[in-house]
Amino acid sequence: MALTGKRIVITGGAGILGQGVARAAQSQGADIVLLDVVSGTTELVGDLIQVDLADSASVHSCFTQIGDFDVLANIAGGFAMGPAVYETEDELWDAMFSINVTTLRRVLNEAVPRLLARGRGSVINVGALGALRGAPNMGAYLASKSVVMRLTESLSEEVKGEGINVNAVLPTVIDTPRNRADMPSADPAAWVDPLDLGEVICFLGSDAAKAVHGALLPVSGLS
Repeated sequence: MALTGKRIVITGGAGILGQGVARAAQSQGADIVLLDVVSGTTELVGDLIQVDLADSASVHSCFTQIGDFDVLANIAGGFAMGPAVYETEDELWDAMFSINVTTLRRVLNEAVPRLLARGRGSVINVGALGALRGAPNMGAYLASKSVVMRLTESLSEEVKGEGINVNAVLPTVIDTPRNRADMPSADPAAWVDPLDLGEVICFLGSDAAKAVHGALLPVSGLS
């Protein structure tokens, strides 16, 4: 199995996508650590550590507890529609950048030095296919995901010579209960199944992807 003997840390691990990644990793033989601010409402795949990913002290304590690991899947993030860019208030800008960018930076600050010390490892981030261009009423969200994508490329250039692979997946709409409720007239069969996206993320964390650096991989389902 592709991840046998590997330990994967999944931020946002108690969520729908986080659990999709966890199930995919479990099927490939990985040891799974979940990081999330909430405990989830159902039985989780993986060992959960509750942590506030926006708080640097909390994240530092968490990674001290984790110890060695091989793969980091940065799943934590969020989405919100907004008004037009010129009408968007600080609250929404701050929320989108906090959940999508600040949490990522906090985790990378702790995780990457540990991977560098081991001389190997993989980091997989989650951008958004929609963030390749602008769209109305999504300025704050798309801007935050654009930052994630540039951070992915920049970090890859910094560490690819040190045995660390850094890549990102760019999904379209993910099939979640909330998205089904918010878009009742849409066809979820065209969306991306969380387990399918998890399989792609696990591939990027496997040795089979050792030659892949700085990729922004579209995962669009049938949409």
